[in-house]
Amino acid sequence: MKTLLAYVIAVCNCHLFCAAFAVEIKLDEHTFQLPEGFAIERVAGPPLVDRPISADFDEEGRLYVTDSSGSNAPLPEQLKNPTHRVVRLEDTDGDGAFDKSVVFADKMMFPEGAMWYDGSLYVAAPPSIWKLTDTDGDGRADERIEWYQGKTLTGCGNDLHGPYLGPDGWIYWAKGAWAEQTFDRPGSQPLVTKAAHLFRCRADAPIDPQTGSIETSGIEPVMVGGMDNPVEVAFMPGGERMFTSTFIVHPGGGQRDGLLHAIYGGVYGKSKEEVFVGHPRTGELMPVMRHFGAAAPSGLTRFESDAFGVEYQDNLYACLFNMRKITRHALSLADASFVSEDEDFLVSDHVDFHPTDVLEAADGSLIVVNTGGWYKLCCPTSQLEKPDIKGAIYRVKKANSSLVVDPWGRELNWAEAEVADLAERLGDARPAVRRRAVHNLAKRGPDAVGVLQSIADPTVTNREVARLNAVWAMTRIDSAAARQAVQKSLGDPDETVRQAAIHAVSLWREKEAVSGLLELLKTASAHNRRAAAEALGRIGDSRAVAGLLAAAERADDRVGQHSITFALIEIGDAGQTRLGLEASNANVRRVAMIALDQMSDGGLRPIEIVPLLTRREESEPKLRETADWIVARHPEWGAALVDYFEEALLGL
Repeated sequence: MKTLLAYVIAVCNCHLFCAAFAVEIKLDEHTFQLPEGFAIERVAGPPLVDRPISADFDEEGRLYVTDSSGSNAPLPEQLKNPTHRVVRLEDTDGDGAFDKSVVFADKMMFPEGAMWYDGSLYVAAPPSIWKLTDTDGDGRADERIEWYQGKTLTGCGNDLHGPYLGPDGWIYWAKGAWAEQTFDRPGSQPLVTKAAHLFRCRADAPIDPQTGSIETSGIEPVMVGGMDNPVEVAFMPGGERMFTSTFIVHPGGGQRDGLLHAIYGGVYGKSKEEVFVGHPRTGELMPVMRHFGAAAPSGLTRFESDAFGVEYQDNLYACLFNMRKITRHALSLADASFVSEDEDFLVSDHVDFHPTDVLEAADGSLIVVNTGGWYKLCCPTSQLEKPDIKGAIYRVKKANSSLVVDPWGRELNWAEAEVADLAERLGDARPAVRRRAVHNLAKRGPDAVGVLQSIADPTVTNREVARLNAVWAMTRIDSAAARQAVQKSLGDPDETVRQAAIHAVSLWREKEAVSGLLELLKTASAHNRRAAAEALGRIGDSRAVAGLLAAAERADDRVGQHSITFALIEIGDAGQTRLGLEASNANVRRVAMIALDQMSDGGLRPIEIVPLLTRREESEPKLRETADWIVARHPEWGAALVDYFEEALLGL
């Protein structure tokens, strides 16, 4: 939603995506285009909500919506006099439309995200993330805690987006460029960064008693970026992270913004060497999964239900603010990452239709948030401020779809449910019930581990979704028993359950999982070999170096090679890594060279690199490219290079 280019809209609408539209629906001065078999209806608008930006449901199905006042005043002025708000919408008569609105929080700074978690709403409102809680049940947040202090506010407010709850129970958010932020690292130098990032921390991160906010020592970056504005994060079933961003590349050739796979430790976006200082590199910038052009992507969600049909399940849906559309992205595995098959899903012909958020409702419908025409700040396509053109919230559903009975699980007894009852709900057909069961079981702590371990056992439970959710519930429990139980799922017959277990032991940096992860490096799919490499790097055990080097032989793609290389950098065993320089396989030599170059005290020497600069072997062009990349980053090697090339020239 932040920085946009008007002139490309028509061009991009013509050639970036395609869809076989069969339905046109006129509604609210819009003509909406949808695939055959779908319908759209308005479920909220003024006066319930005026200019909605982002939204999230609580476990009862109430919708919390950040609502703009229409202000485009400079952000420092807005910080002094915040005028935005959060409203809570309810459908009191069960007809699918919201009919009641309560101002949950007023006098909010420019809101850029909403996440409901454990009884509170978290809202990114730069420079901070606020935790808003209604402690007395009147529908209004009487407690406001500055949960995270980013301490920076740029002119476009790119400093914060989110937060977003991962299936692992960690809280994620996005930082845009280029303000400098500092994160404590006890026992070492603080992390000081100007780059764009996805950050994360545990939901129960330690609180600084002096500030009342989370301690920055518990915050870790997931990815590093040279892009301007990463926005929203969505999670695949096994825990892989997807995100949207603007200005991933310099505009040109129909490219600018896009959809990316956030690989731990990856460096993405435009080449901004000055902001990459202090962040290890594993080669050239990481790839973009899908280019959008100047689309200004904002909201992103994974559709968990099969209500649209199995071909729509686990698809991503993205809001393209500039292009007046929601796009559908069907992902499939490709090496260690994904490829996306894309199509337009919902398109409006109205110039002031600007979708900013999209989310799944419990009944298997898709909620679309249109903010209207008010936004102009840092927005070249919005030449005029039009706060009088207000927004609305829509529901897209399958026409003639069957009614989901009690989609939120309100009729279930949650307060007095036994652990076994909650565990049985992990495989429920209703996604909202499954998510609530995961959350409630995690709150039971170690007392739930025994039952969860049984559910996660494939000899006991043949429902993959139940085993998957058992793993995610145990991931959130801070106990040795939970971590030991999760390790058993590294051998689950289902690919996705294994991936969740890999991510779990990675988050906990569980040393006891090293042997199981090393086995996966040999036998797993490319996706899970990559995830295992990530986990081994985070654990930091030198026993993994030989296995990582061996795994590099099969890693022919950029993403797989990155995770192996970054793992070697994190482990930091230069002695064992140097053995890879003598390997006959070019992939192994490449990852060893880069890892030694980027790790602390790697000690890579010019003599180990420069002989490759003049090689012309057809079979090893990538090895030569890697040598070029490394040498270009070492101007201090100039004398050694001069001597080498003089000798090489004399030999011609």
